[in-house]
Amino acid sequence: MTTLPNPRRGLGTAGEAHARRYLEHQGYRFLTANWRCPSGELDLVMNDGAEVVAVEVKTRRGEAAGRAEEAISVSQRRRLLASAEAFVASHPEWHQAIWRIDLVAITLAPSGAVVRLLHLANAVTTD
Repeated sequence: MTTLPNPRRGLGTAGEAHARRYLEHQGYRFLTANWRCPSGELDLVMNDGAEVVAVEVKTRRGEAAGRAEEAISVSQRRRLLASAEAFVASHPEWHQAIWRIDLVAITLAPSGAVVRLLHLANAVTTD
């Protein structure tokens, strides 16, 4: 059986690649991508000095439907927080680490080039 390509997944994969390159250029170290647990999925997990950073990547083609950074719902915030806690709990080397959740919002041109990239550190909190 042939599986048809999923355009949304392709967009997400492209956005995650752009976000990873950007963060690595900023000095972050890559730990893993698309980490899954019963609570949900973390797009990227990076290391920023002594901190573990779960990164939610939102990618859009244009801004007609709103900006990418506006796309995190309350329920998604809960899932991200639970997933980040699960990641740290399941990795003994990070048990004592401070962790946070960042957002990287990306807008792409039709060509796939990055038009806008916004990195919000500590974007998802328990507040």
